[in-house]
Amino acid sequence: MRRVILSGGGTGGHIYPAVAVAEALKRKWGEEVELLFVGAEGKMEMEKIPALGYRIEGLPVAGIQRKLTLHNILNNLTVPFRVLKSIRRAKRIVREFNADIVVGFGGYASAPILWAAQRLGIPTVIQEQNSYAGVTNKLLSKRARKICVAYDKMERFFPAERIVMTGNPLRGRFSAEGNDRAEALAYYGFSAELPVIMVVGGSLGTRTLNEMMKAWIATLGGEAPVQVIWQTGKYYEREMQQFIAEHPTKNIWQGAFIERMDYAYSAADVVISRSGACTVSELCLVAKPTVFVPSPNVSEDHQTKNAMALVEKGAAKIVADSEAAKRGMQVALELVGDKEQLQRLSENIARLAIDDAAERVVNVIEMELAKA
Repeated sequence: MRRVILSGGGTGGHIYPAVAVAEALKRKWGEEVELLFVGAEGKMEMEKIPALGYRIEGLPVAGIQRKLTLHNILNNLTVPFRVLKSIRRAKRIVREFNADIVVGFGGYASAPILWAAQRLGIPTVIQEQNSYAGVTNKLLSKRARKICVAYDKMERFFPAERIVMTGNPLRGRFSAEGNDRAEALAYYGFSAELPVIMVVGGSLGTRTLNEMMKAWIATLGGEAPVQVIWQTGKYYEREMQQFIAEHPTKNIWQGAFIERMDYAYSAADVVISRSGACTVSELCLVAKPTVFVPSPNVSEDHQTKNAMALVEKGAAKIVADSEAAKRGMQVALELVGDKEQLQRLSENIARLAIDDAAERVVNVIEMELAKA
């Protein structure tokens, strides 16, 4: 029996790569592997992971809040004590579970559990999703056996001899072939006569992209010159529904969620999106010409660095968050009318795709277990 601890959380970008690897471990070893997730108390993984049928332990760890409010200042004063308590609990979890290996995917909880495992002599593996490594992973990589990455030039942050290019593990299957496009267009009530732009802001939504759409729609006079799949996100659902009711516009599909992302990708000629690590990996797999609008509200400006890693290879376009309301749709419209550039972007982004990332991470885990 192999016993594997998987730790990552706080955002879906840390949680779902860990789940994808868990699923790949189960496919490979079935009942011969026992899995335990470790998350941070109060974070989304404490609900998401049990809902998927996995066991999870929570740590009281928390991060430093940069915005200076009374609540955040009081929270920051407790952080050192919560970290120490988390390390003690992490050591207990590693011992009681009798872990053979610990794999960290980023987020608050991965730091104490990896640190504890390393001090107890348990092999550790890190999976870094972004093109610019976070401080925690850089520190923990000094004792990690292997660091799985999704971008090249990561030797800037990690020992080159321990880096393995795996890509970012994703749940589900994505491919450039996709579904039948006519079927996908029909699903959204679209025709083949006009190109399709997809604007996607994540499950909660993105204020910038929604404001971009509002500003553009206000100039149209009731009919868009292209077809648009506009995903508003749950947080902005009511506000954006009210806006579209007040500005009814032909050729626009609007929804809080995209239930059939496979159809959306098949229908889309161009995507406008944030540039979180897993989103970038999805777009590489489906080979979609993309205009990235990186979020400025992430640590160490990861999203800009993720997007620029593709832009520098001629595999995507970028528009700054501060310019998106004025320029985002303009750039996408110019792009959708340039067939040669669309083809070039699609070919270049497809070259960056890794469709077996979860299996590659599992192979790294297997090799390190064999050495233990």
